[in-house]
Amino acid sequence: MKMTAGTLLYKEVDGEIHVLLVHPSGNYNRRAPWSIPKGMPDEGEELEAAARRETLEEAGIVSGDLVPLGYIDYKKSRKRVFCWGGIAPVDQQPRCASWEIDKAEFVSLARAKELIHVDQAVFIDRLIEYLKSV
Repeated sequence: MKMTAGTLLYKEVDGEIHVLLVHPSGNYNRRAPWSIPKGMPDEGEELEAAARRETLEEAGIVSGDLVPLGYIDYKKSRKRVFCWGGIAPVDQQPRCASWEIDKAEFVSLARAKELIHVDQAVFIDRLIEYLKSV
């Protein structure tokens, strides 16, 4: 099974939580769902380290402290996605830092649930539960 790792970074905007999502580039991805910034680990690379690297490579943001949000298995491709959540650095704004994505934005939780890949939506729910506990 292929494994990927990514982050679900968040920040507060006008009293509301917003999360960082990215959209894959390419004409064939015009209607594709958005995703957490993620990618495959390099050989020997720890999954959390890969999640941090992929977030920097795709969205240009360095992750701070992270908490594990578990993993999901895509229903169609059988790829496993591991996710970590954390507060986005206040002084950094997302940007398309890789040819792999054409959009990188912080969006409200409600909008994120509309945009995100259906199999990844549980990460938003897990982040919300985590934030209730802190």
